[in-house]
Amino acid sequence: MKKMFFSTFYLSIFFFISVLFLFNLTRKTKSKSNLNLPPSPPKLPLIGNLHQLGALPHRSLRDLSLKYGDIMMLQLGQLQNPTVVVSSVEVVMEIMKTHDMSFSNRPQNTAAKILLYGCIDIAFGHYGESWSQKKKVCAHELLSQKMVESFHEIREEEVGKLVNKLREVSSSEDCCVNLREMLMSTSNNIVCKCAFGRKYTGDGYSRVKELARNVMVQLADFTVRDYFPLLGWIDVLTGKMQKYKATFESLDALFDEAIAEHLTLKMEDNHSRKKDFVDILLQLQENNMLNFELTKNDLKALLMDMFVGGTDPAAVTLEWVISELVRNPSIMKKVQEEVRKVVGHKSNVEEEDINEMHYLKCIVNETLRLHPPATLLAPRQTISGVKLQEYDIPAESMVYINAWAIQRDPSFWESPEEFLPERFENSEVDFKGHHFQFIPFGFGRRRCPGMHFGVASVEYVLASLLYWFDWKLSESDALKQDIDMSETFGLVVSKKTLLYLKPIAYSFSSKSSKTL
Repeated sequence: MKKMFFSTFYLSIFFFISVLFLFNLTRKTKSKSNLNLPPSPPKLPLIGNLHQLGALPHRSLRDLSLKYGDIMMLQLGQLQNPTVVVSSVEVVMEIMKTHDMSFSNRPQNTAAKILLYGCIDIAFGHYGESWSQKKKVCAHELLSQKMVESFHEIREEEVGKLVNKLREVSSSEDCCVNLREMLMSTSNNIVCKCAFGRKYTGDGYSRVKELARNVMVQLADFTVRDYFPLLGWIDVLTGKMQKYKATFESLDALFDEAIAEHLTLKMEDNHSRKKDFVDILLQLQENNMLNFELTKNDLKALLMDMFVGGTDPAAVTLEWVISELVRNPSIMKKVQEEVRKVVGHKSNVEEEDINEMHYLKCIVNETLRLHPPATLLAPRQTISGVKLQEYDIPAESMVYINAWAIQRDPSFWESPEEFLPERFENSEVDFKGHHFQFIPFGFGRRRCPGMHFGVASVEYVLASLLYWFDWKLSESDALKQDIDMSETFGLVVSKKTLLYLKPIAYSFSSKSSKTL
Protein backbone atom coordinates (compact mmCIF):
# COMPACT_ATOMS: atom_id res chain seq x y z
CA MET A 1 0.00 0.00 0.00
CA LYS A 2 2.85 2.36 0.94
CA LYS A 3 4.70 1.49 -2.28
CA MET A 4 1.57 2.21 -4.31
CA PHE A 5 1.18 5.58 -2.55
CA PHE A 6 4.73 6.69 -3.46
CA SER A 7 4.32 5.50 -7.06
CA THR A 8 1.12 7.52 -7.37
CA PHE A 9 2.79 10.52 -5.72
CA TYR A 10 5.77 10.57 -8.14
CA LEU A 11 3.49 9.96 -11.15
CA SER A 12 1.38 12.93 -10.05
CA ILE A 13 4.45 15.15 -9.77
CA PHE A 14 5.70 14.03 -13.17
CA PHE A 15 2.26 14.69 -14.68
CA PHE A 16 2.11 18.15 -13.06
CA ILE A 17 5.59 19.11 -14.33
CA SER A 18 4.73 17.86 -17.82
CA VAL A 19 1.50 19.89 -17.93
CA LEU A 20 3.33 22.96 -16.62
CA PHE A 21 6.06 22.54 -19.24
CA LEU A 22 3.54 22.15 -22.09
CA PHE A 23 1.52 25.13 -20.86
CA ASN A 24 4.63 27.29 -20.65
CA LEU A 25 5.78 26.14 -24.10
CA THR A 26 2.36 26.91 -25.60
CA ARG A 27 2.27 30.33 -23.93
CA LYS A 28 5.74 31.24 -25.22
CA THR A 29 4.89 30.02 -28.71
CA LYS A 30 1.73 32.14 -28.82
CA SER A 31 3.48 35.21 -27.44
CA LYS A 32 6.22 34.96 -30.08
CA SER A 33 4.07 33.89 -33.01
CA ASN A 34 3.85 37.48 -34.29
CA LEU A 35 7.56 38.19 -33.89
CA ASN A 36 10.14 37.95 -36.65
CA LEU A 37 12.76 36.08 -34.65
CA PRO A 38 16.33 35.41 -35.83
CA PRO A 39 17.02 32.01 -37.44
CA SER A 40 17.80 29.13 -35.11
CA PRO A 41 19.65 25.83 -35.56
CA PRO A 42 17.52 22.70 -35.03
CA LYS A 43 16.84 22.00 -31.35
CA LEU A 44 16.59 18.81 -29.34
CA PRO A 45 13.78 18.25 -26.83
CA LEU A 46 14.49 19.57 -23.32
CA ILE A 47 18.14 20.63 -23.90
CA GLY A 48 17.47 22.86 -26.91
CA ASN A 49 20.79 23.89 -28.51
CA LEU A 50 23.05 23.16 -25.52
CA HIS A 51 24.67 20.22 -27.29
CA GLN A 52 25.85 22.50 -30.12
CA LEU A 53 28.04 24.71 -27.92
CA GLY A 54 30.87 22.17 -27.78
CA ALA A 55 34.06 22.39 -25.74
CA LEU A 56 35.01 25.70 -27.40
CA PRO A 57 31.74 27.65 -27.79
CA HIS A 58 33.31 30.61 -29.62
CA ARG A 59 34.42 28.28 -32.42
CA SER A 60 31.20 26.25 -32.48
CA LEU A 61 29.07 29.40 -32.59
CA ARG A 62 31.22 30.89 -35.38
CA ASP A 63 30.65 27.75 -37.46
CA LEU A 64 26.89 27.88 -36.80
CA SER A 65 26.75 31.58 -37.71
CA LEU A 66 28.26 30.85 -41.13
CA LYS A 67 25.16 28.74 -41.79
CA TYR A 68 22.42 30.57 -39.88
CA GLY A 69 23.56 34.18 -40.05
CA ASP A 70 25.15 37.02 -38.11
CA ILE A 71 22.18 37.15 -35.71
CA MET A 72 21.21 33.71 -34.45
CA MET A 73 18.80 32.58 -31.75
CA LEU A 74 19.42 29.60 -29.47
CA GLN A 75 17.42 27.89 -26.76
CA LEU A 76 19.78 26.78 -23.99
CA GLY A 77 18.08 24.21 -21.79
CA GLN A 78 14.72 25.17 -20.31
CA LEU A 79 15.43 28.86 -19.81
CA GLN A 80 12.32 30.92 -20.42
CA ASN A 81 14.22 33.58 -22.36
CA PRO A 82 16.19 32.84 -25.55
CA THR A 83 19.87 33.44 -26.25
CA VAL A 84 20.97 35.64 -29.17
CA VAL A 85 24.43 35.28 -30.74
CA VAL A 86 25.92 38.20 -32.67
CA SER A 87 28.83 37.50 -35.01
CA SER A 88 29.36 40.51 -37.29
CA VAL A 89 30.75 44.04 -37.20
CA GLU A 90 27.60 45.51 -38.75
CA VAL A 91 25.32 44.15 -36.04
CA VAL A 92 27.66 45.27 -33.24
CA MET A 93 27.78 48.73 -34.80
CA GLU A 94 23.97 48.91 -34.83
CA ILE A 95 23.79 47.79 -31.20
CA MET A 96 26.32 50.44 -30.15
CA LYS A 97 24.87 53.33 -32.15
CA THR A 98 21.16 52.61 -31.75
CA HIS A 99 20.47 50.15 -28.93
CA ASP A 100 23.37 50.33 -26.45
CA MET A 101 21.03 51.21 -23.58
CA SER A 102 18.67 48.33 -24.42
CA PHE A 103 21.60 45.87 -24.45
CA SER A 104 23.17 47.09 -21.20
CA ASN A 105 21.93 44.55 -18.67
CA ARG A 106 23.80 41.47 -17.49
CA PRO A 107 22.34 37.99 -17.01
CA GLN A 108 23.18 36.84 -13.49
CA ASN A 109 23.98 33.16 -13.06
CA THR A 110 23.93 31.23 -9.81
CA ALA A 111 27.69 31.42 -9.18
CA ALA A 112 27.78 35.19 -9.76
CA LYS A 113 24.93 35.79 -7.31
CA ILE A 114 26.76 33.83 -4.61
CA LEU A 115 30.31 35.00 -5.26
CA LEU A 116 29.65 38.67 -6.05
CA TYR A 117 27.47 39.71 -3.13
CA GLY A 118 24.23 39.28 -5.05
CA CYS A 119 25.74 40.87 -8.19
CA ILE A 120 26.09 44.37 -6.78
CA ASP A 121 29.47 44.69 -8.52
CA ILE A 122 30.37 46.29 -11.86
CA ALA A 123 30.97 43.17 -13.95
CA PHE A 124 27.64 41.41 -13.29
CA GLY A 125 25.45 44.18 -11.85
CA HIS A 126 22.19 45.15 -13.59
CA TYR A 127 22.27 48.45 -15.45
CA GLY A 128 20.81 51.37 -13.51
CA GLU A 129 21.64 54.45 -11.48
CA SER A 130 23.48 52.54 -8.73
CA TRP A 131 25.54 50.61 -11.27
CA SER A 132 26.39 53.81 -13.19
CA GLN A 133 27.60 55.51 -10.02
CA LYS A 134 29.81 52.56 -9.09
CA LYS A 135 31.29 52.43 -12.56
CA LYS A 136 32.15 56.12 -12.32
CA VAL A 137 33.97 55.42 -9.07
CA CYS A 138 36.01 52.70 -10.76
CA ALA A 139 36.67 54.71 -13.92
CA HIS A 140 37.60 58.00 -12.22
CA GLU A 141 38.99 56.99 -8.82
CA LEU A 142 40.52 53.51 -9.24
CA LEU A 143 41.27 52.79 -12.89
CA SER A 144 41.79 56.14 -14.58
CA GLN A 145 44.84 56.60 -16.80
CA LYS A 146 46.39 58.85 -14.14
CA MET A 147 45.83 56.30 -11.38
CA VAL A 148 47.19 53.46 -13.52
CA GLU A 149 50.34 55.47 -14.22
CA SER A 150 50.75 56.20 -10.50
CA PHE A 151 51.18 52.47 -9.84
CA HIS A 152 54.25 52.25 -12.11
CA GLU A 153 56.60 51.68 -9.13
CA ILE A 154 54.64 48.56 -8.14
CA ARG A 155 54.86 47.16 -11.68
CA GLU A 156 58.57 47.95 -11.90
CA GLU A 157 59.30 46.35 -8.53
CA GLU A 158 57.39 43.13 -9.20
CA VAL A 159 58.71 42.75 -12.73
CA GLY A 160 62.23 43.34 -11.42
CA LYS A 161 61.76 40.39 -9.08
CA LEU A 162 60.47 38.27 -11.97
CA VAL A 163 63.53 39.15 -14.04
CA ASN A 164 65.88 38.21 -11.19
CA LYS A 165 64.16 34.82 -10.79
CA LEU A 166 64.50 34.18 -14.51
CA ARG A 167 68.16 35.21 -14.45
CA GLU A 168 68.85 32.62 -11.75
CA VAL A 169 67.15 29.96 -13.87
CA SER A 170 69.01 30.99 -17.02
CA SER A 171 72.34 30.20 -15.37
CA SER A 172 71.44 26.51 -15.63
CA GLU A 173 71.80 25.10 -19.13
CA ASP A 174 69.05 22.48 -18.90
CA CYS A 175 66.42 24.31 -16.91
CA CYS A 176 63.08 25.44 -18.39
CA VAL A 177 60.48 27.55 -16.62
CA ASN A 178 56.74 27.17 -16.36
CA LEU A 179 56.11 30.65 -17.72
CA ARG A 180 52.38 30.58 -16.97
CA GLU A 181 52.99 30.07 -13.27
CA MET A 182 55.54 32.89 -13.14
CA LEU A 183 53.32 35.29 -15.07
CA MET A 184 50.32 34.45 -12.89
CA SER A 185 52.39 35.07 -9.76
CA THR A 186 53.62 38.45 -11.02
CA SER A 187 50.14 39.55 -12.14
CA ASN A 188 48.66 38.48 -8.81
CA ASN A 189 51.33 40.38 -6.88
CA ILE A 190 50.72 43.55 -8.89
CA VAL A 191 46.96 43.37 -8.40
CA CYS A 192 47.19 42.63 -4.67
CA LYS A 193 49.62 45.49 -4.04
CA CYS A 194 47.49 47.95 -6.05
CA ALA A 195 44.25 46.80 -4.43
CA PHE A 196 45.30 45.91 -0.88
CA GLY A 197 48.68 47.57 -0.49
CA ARG A 198 50.42 44.24 0.05
CA LYS A 199 51.17 40.98 -1.67
CA TYR A 200 50.79 37.54 -0.17
CA THR A 201 53.70 35.11 0.22
CA GLY A 202 54.12 31.48 1.24
CA ASP A 203 50.90 29.84 2.35
CA GLY A 204 49.12 33.18 2.02
CA TYR A 205 50.02 33.43 -1.66
CA SER A 206 48.92 29.84 -2.31
CA ARG A 207 45.61 30.61 -0.63
CA VAL A 208 45.03 33.83 -2.59
CA LYS A 209 46.06 32.23 -5.89
CA GLU A 210 43.72 29.30 -5.29
CA LEU A 211 40.81 31.60 -4.43
CA ALA A 212 41.34 33.76 -7.53
CA ARG A 213 41.48 30.63 -9.68
CA ASN A 214 38.36 29.18 -8.02
CA VAL A 215 36.34 32.32 -8.74
CA MET A 216 37.37 32.40 -12.41
CA VAL A 217 36.49 28.72 -12.84
CA GLN A 218 33.23 28.84 -10.88
CA LEU A 219 31.87 31.95 -12.60
CA ALA A 220 32.13 30.09 -15.92
CA ASP A 221 31.09 26.70 -14.53
CA PHE A 222 28.03 24.79 -15.75
CA THR A 223 25.36 24.97 -13.06
CA VAL A 224 22.27 22.86 -13.70
CA ARG A 225 19.78 25.36 -12.25
CA ASP A 226 20.97 28.04 -14.68
CA TYR A 227 19.63 26.00 -17.61
CA PHE A 228 17.08 23.71 -15.96
CA PRO A 229 15.55 25.69 -13.07
CA LEU A 230 13.32 22.83 -11.90
CA LEU A 231 16.40 20.62 -11.46
CA GLY A 232 18.35 23.03 -9.26
CA TRP A 233 18.44 20.48 -6.44
CA ILE A 234 21.04 18.54 -8.45
CA ASP A 235 23.60 21.29 -7.75
CA VAL A 236 23.06 20.75 -4.03
CA LEU A 237 23.48 16.99 -4.31
CA THR A 238 26.70 17.31 -6.35
CA GLY A 239 28.17 19.76 -3.83
CA LYS A 240 28.49 22.58 -6.34
CA MET A 241 26.51 25.08 -4.25
CA GLN A 242 28.61 24.29 -1.20
CA LYS A 243 31.80 24.92 -3.19
CA TYR A 244 30.55 28.31 -4.37
CA LYS A 245 29.62 29.29 -0.82
CA ALA A 246 32.98 28.09 0.56
CA THR A 247 34.87 30.18 -1.99
CA PHE A 248 32.74 33.22 -1.19
CA GLU A 249 33.22 32.87 2.56
CA SER A 250 37.02 32.60 2.17
CA LEU A 251 37.20 35.65 -0.08
CA ASP A 252 34.83 37.62 2.13
CA ALA A 253 37.10 36.90 5.09
CA LEU A 254 40.12 38.01 3.03
CA PHE A 255 38.46 41.33 2.19
CA ASP A 256 37.33 41.86 5.78
CA GLU A 257 40.91 41.29 6.90
CA ALA A 258 42.27 43.77 4.35
CA ILE A 259 39.71 46.44 5.32
CA ALA A 260 40.47 45.96 9.04
CA GLU A 261 44.22 46.33 8.35
CA HIS A 262 43.63 49.58 6.47
CA LEU A 263 41.42 51.02 9.21
CA THR A 264 44.17 50.24 11.74
CA LEU A 265 46.82 51.91 9.57
CA LYS A 266 44.55 54.90 9.15
CA MET A 267 44.28 55.30 12.92
CA GLU A 268 48.08 55.31 13.06
CA ASP A 269 47.97 58.23 10.59
CA ASN A 270 50.72 56.93 8.31
CA HIS A 271 50.78 59.59 5.55
CA SER A 272 53.91 58.22 3.88
CA ARG A 273 52.13 55.08 2.68
CA LYS A 274 50.90 55.14 -0.92
CA LYS A 275 47.14 54.86 -1.22
CA ASP A 276 45.71 51.69 -2.73
CA PHE A 277 42.16 50.78 -3.84
CA VAL A 278 40.99 49.97 -0.31
CA ASP A 279 42.27 53.34 0.99
CA ILE A 280 40.50 55.23 -1.79
CA LEU A 281 37.18 53.42 -1.31
CA LEU A 282 37.28 53.86 2.47
CA GLN A 283 38.00 57.56 2.06
CA LEU A 284 35.10 57.99 -0.37
CA GLN A 285 32.87 56.08 2.03
CA GLU A 286 33.93 58.05 5.13
CA ASN A 287 33.79 61.53 3.56
CA ASN A 288 30.42 60.85 1.92
CA MET A 289 31.87 62.10 -1.36
CA LEU A 290 29.46 60.10 -3.49
CA ASN A 291 25.88 60.62 -4.63
CA PHE A 292 24.93 57.19 -3.29
CA GLU A 293 25.60 55.04 -0.25
CA LEU A 294 28.68 52.84 -0.59
CA THR A 295 28.06 49.99 1.83
CA LYS A 296 30.72 47.62 3.06
CA ASN A 297 29.38 44.91 0.74
CA ASP A 298 29.48 47.37 -2.19
CA LEU A 299 33.12 48.06 -1.36
CA LYS A 300 33.95 44.36 -1.18
CA ALA A 301 32.11 43.62 -4.43
CA LEU A 302 34.20 46.26 -6.24
CA LEU A 303 37.38 44.79 -4.73
CA MET A 304 36.26 41.37 -5.98
CA ASP A 305 36.07 42.71 -9.54
CA MET A 306 39.58 44.18 -9.26
CA PHE A 307 41.02 41.08 -7.62
CA VAL A 308 39.54 38.57 -10.06
CA GLY A 309 39.63 40.59 -13.27
CA GLY A 310 43.18 41.87 -12.86
CA THR A 311 45.15 38.63 -12.65
CA ASP A 312 44.09 36.04 -15.22
CA PRO A 313 43.46 38.22 -18.32
CA ALA A 314 46.88 39.90 -18.14
CA ALA A 315 48.80 36.66 -17.44
CA VAL A 316 46.92 34.70 -20.11
CA THR A 317 47.50 37.44 -22.70
CA LEU A 318 51.22 37.44 -21.91
CA GLU A 319 51.37 33.67 -22.31
CA TRP A 320 49.68 33.91 -25.71
CA VAL A 321 51.97 36.70 -26.92
CA ILE A 322 55.17 34.92 -25.87
CA SER A 323 53.88 31.73 -27.53
CA GLU A 324 53.23 33.59 -30.79
CA LEU A 325 56.66 35.24 -30.70
CA VAL A 326 58.49 31.95 -30.15
CA ARG A 327 56.58 30.49 -33.11
CA ASN A 328 57.59 33.51 -35.22
CA PRO A 329 61.33 34.10 -34.69
CA SER A 330 61.58 36.96 -37.22
CA ILE A 331 58.88 38.90 -35.36
CA MET A 332 60.61 38.13 -32.06
CA LYS A 333 63.91 39.46 -33.40
CA LYS A 334 62.30 42.63 -34.76
CA VAL A 335 60.56 43.55 -31.52
CA GLN A 336 63.62 42.76 -29.39
CA GLU A 337 65.72 45.06 -31.55
CA GLU A 338 63.16 47.82 -31.00
CA VAL A 339 62.98 47.28 -27.23
CA ARG A 340 66.76 47.14 -26.78
CA LYS A 341 67.27 50.20 -28.96
CA VAL A 342 64.72 52.26 -27.03
CA VAL A 343 65.97 51.22 -23.57
CA GLY A 344 69.62 51.49 -24.55
CA HIS A 345 72.08 51.00 -21.69
CA LYS A 346 69.78 51.95 -18.85
CA SER A 347 69.74 49.65 -15.82
CA ASN A 348 66.08 48.76 -16.33
CA VAL A 349 63.08 49.30 -18.60
CA GLU A 350 61.16 52.44 -17.66
CA GLU A 351 57.45 52.84 -18.30
CA GLU A 352 58.08 56.01 -20.31
CA ASP A 353 60.04 53.84 -22.75
CA ILE A 354 56.90 51.90 -23.69
CA ASN A 355 55.45 54.90 -25.56
CA GLU A 356 58.33 54.67 -28.04
CA MET A 357 57.88 50.92 -28.63
CA HIS A 358 55.41 51.11 -31.50
CA TYR A 359 56.02 47.61 -32.84
CA LEU A 360 55.62 46.10 -29.37
CA LYS A 361 52.21 47.78 -29.15
CA CYS A 362 51.33 46.29 -32.55
CA ILE A 363 52.24 42.85 -31.19
CA VAL A 364 50.00 43.31 -28.15
CA ASN A 365 47.16 44.43 -30.43
CA GLU A 366 47.59 41.45 -32.72
CA THR A 367 47.61 39.08 -29.75
CA LEU A 368 44.39 40.61 -28.43
CA ARG A 369 42.89 40.23 -31.91
CA LEU A 370 43.75 36.54 -32.30
CA HIS A 371 43.40 35.62 -28.62
CA PRO A 372 40.90 37.92 -26.87
CA PRO A 373 40.80 36.91 -23.19
CA ALA A 374 36.97 36.74 -23.20
CA THR A 375 36.19 35.28 -26.62
CA LEU A 376 32.41 35.81 -26.24
CA LEU A 377 32.84 38.92 -24.10
CA ALA A 378 30.72 38.99 -20.95
CA PRO A 379 27.12 38.18 -21.92
CA ARG A 380 24.56 40.96 -22.06
CA GLN A 381 20.83 40.96 -21.48
CA THR A 382 18.26 43.09 -23.25
CA ILE A 383 16.32 45.49 -21.01
CA SER A 384 13.50 45.85 -23.53
CA GLY A 385 12.44 44.31 -26.83
CA VAL A 386 14.22 45.85 -29.82
CA LYS A 387 14.33 45.58 -33.60
CA LEU A 388 17.83 44.56 -34.65
CA GLN A 389 18.21 44.74 -38.41
CA GLU A 390 15.05 42.94 -39.60
CA TYR A 391 14.66 40.75 -36.50
CA ASP A 392 12.71 41.15 -33.27
CA ILE A 393 14.80 40.58 -30.13
CA PRO A 394 12.60 39.92 -27.08
CA ALA A 395 13.15 41.64 -23.75
CA GLU A 396 15.44 39.79 -21.28
CA SER A 397 17.16 37.85 -24.05
CA MET A 398 20.71 36.78 -23.18
CA VAL A 399 23.13 38.13 -25.80
CA TYR A 400 26.56 36.74 -26.65
CA ILE A 401 28.82 38.83 -28.87
CA ASN A 402 31.40 36.59 -30.50
CA ALA A 403 34.43 38.88 -30.43
CA TRP A 404 36.67 35.98 -31.42
CA ALA A 405 34.73 35.45 -34.68
CA ILE A 406 34.44 39.19 -35.42
CA GLN A 407 38.18 39.71 -34.97
CA ARG A 408 38.87 36.95 -37.52
CA ASP A 409 36.35 38.16 -40.09
CA PRO A 410 38.08 38.08 -43.53
CA SER A 411 35.90 41.01 -44.62
CA PHE A 412 37.88 43.25 -42.26
CA TRP A 413 41.16 41.41 -41.73
CA GLU A 414 43.54 40.20 -44.43
CA SER A 415 44.86 36.70 -43.68
CA PRO A 416 42.86 36.74 -40.43
CA GLU A 417 44.23 33.46 -39.03
CA GLU A 418 47.87 34.59 -39.26
CA PHE A 419 49.85 36.42 -36.60
CA LEU A 420 50.77 39.64 -38.44
CA PRO A 421 51.52 42.57 -36.08
CA GLU A 422 52.40 44.74 -39.09
CA ARG A 423 48.70 45.08 -39.87
CA PHE A 424 48.51 47.62 -37.00
CA GLU A 425 51.60 49.67 -37.96
CA ASN A 426 49.80 52.21 -40.13
CA SER A 427 46.31 51.61 -38.81
CA GLU A 428 44.07 53.79 -36.68
CA VAL A 429 42.18 50.73 -35.38
CA ASP A 430 42.50 50.35 -31.60
CA PHE A 431 40.85 48.38 -28.79
CA LYS A 432 39.11 51.31 -27.06
CA GLY A 433 35.65 50.34 -28.30
CA HIS A 434 35.29 52.66 -31.28
CA HIS A 435 36.36 50.21 -34.00
CA PHE A 436 33.88 47.37 -33.97
CA GLN A 437 36.10 44.88 -35.81
CA PHE A 438 38.43 44.96 -32.78
CA ILE A 439 36.60 44.73 -29.43
CA PRO A 440 38.64 42.58 -26.99
CA PHE A 441 37.46 44.78 -24.09
CA GLY A 442 33.89 45.21 -25.29
CA PHE A 443 32.21 48.50 -26.16
CA GLY A 444 29.66 51.00 -24.97
CA ARG A 445 28.40 51.19 -21.40
CA ARG A 446 29.61 47.66 -20.67
CA ARG A 447 33.17 48.11 -21.90
CA CYS A 448 35.74 46.76 -19.44
CA PRO A 449 36.76 49.59 -17.06
CA GLY A 450 40.07 47.84 -16.26
CA MET A 451 41.37 48.04 -19.84
CA HIS A 452 44.18 50.56 -19.15
CA PHE A 453 45.28 48.74 -16.00
CA GLY A 454 45.57 45.40 -17.81
CA VAL A 455 47.31 46.72 -20.92
CA ALA A 456 49.85 48.68 -18.87
CA SER A 457 50.87 45.48 -17.06
CA VAL A 458 51.03 43.42 -20.25
CA GLU A 459 53.16 45.96 -22.12
CA TYR A 460 55.62 46.52 -19.28
CA VAL A 461 56.09 42.84 -18.45
CA LEU A 462 56.49 41.97 -22.14
CA ALA A 463 59.06 44.72 -22.77
CA SER A 464 61.11 43.55 -19.77
CA LEU A 465 61.04 39.88 -20.79
CA LEU A 466 62.14 40.78 -24.32
CA TYR A 467 64.83 43.18 -23.16
CA TRP A 468 66.60 40.90 -20.71
CA PHE A 469 66.19 37.48 -22.30
CA ASP A 470 66.14 35.47 -25.47
CA TRP A 471 63.66 32.58 -25.41
CA LYS A 472 63.93 29.02 -26.69
CA LEU A 473 61.56 26.09 -26.80
CA SER A 474 61.92 23.24 -24.35
CA GLU A 475 63.55 20.14 -25.84
CA SER A 476 60.21 18.33 -26.28
CA ASP A 477 58.64 21.28 -28.11
CA ALA A 478 61.81 21.82 -30.13
CA LEU A 479 61.53 18.25 -31.42
CA LYS A 480 57.96 18.99 -32.54
CA GLN A 481 59.19 22.34 -33.93
CA ASP A 482 56.08 24.07 -32.65
CA ILE A 483 54.01 25.00 -29.62
CA ASP A 484 50.62 23.50 -28.88
CA MET A 485 48.22 26.46 -29.34
CA SER A 486 45.01 24.62 -28.46
CA GLU A 487 42.63 26.37 -26.08
CA THR A 488 40.72 25.75 -22.88
CA PHE A 489 37.42 27.59 -22.60
CA GLY A 490 36.43 29.54 -19.50
CA LEU A 491 35.73 33.06 -18.33
CA VAL A 492 39.20 33.68 -19.79
CA VAL A 493 40.31 31.42 -22.67
CA SER A 494 43.83 30.15 -21.96
CA LYS A 495 46.32 27.78 -23.56
CA LYS A 496 45.42 24.16 -22.96
CA THR A 497 49.02 23.13 -22.31
CA LEU A 498 51.54 24.87 -20.08
CA LEU A 499 54.23 26.96 -21.73
CA TYR A 500 57.74 25.75 -20.83
CA LEU A 501 60.58 27.86 -22.22
CA LYS A 502 64.32 28.31 -21.68
CA PRO A 503 65.23 31.90 -20.76
CA ILE A 504 68.68 32.86 -22.01
CA ALA A 505 70.09 36.02 -20.45
CA TYR A 506 70.95 38.42 -23.25
CA SER A 507 74.64 39.24 -23.54
CA PHE A 508 75.00 43.05 -23.45
CA SER A 509 78.27 44.70 -24.36
CA SER A 510 78.56 46.30 -20.90
CA LYS A 511 77.29 43.65 -18.52
CA SER A 512 78.23 45.62 -15.44
CA SER A 513 75.51 48.18 -16.15
CA LYS A 514 72.85 45.55 -16.68
CA THR A 515 72.03 44.43 -13.16
CA LEU A 516 68.83 45.10 -11.26
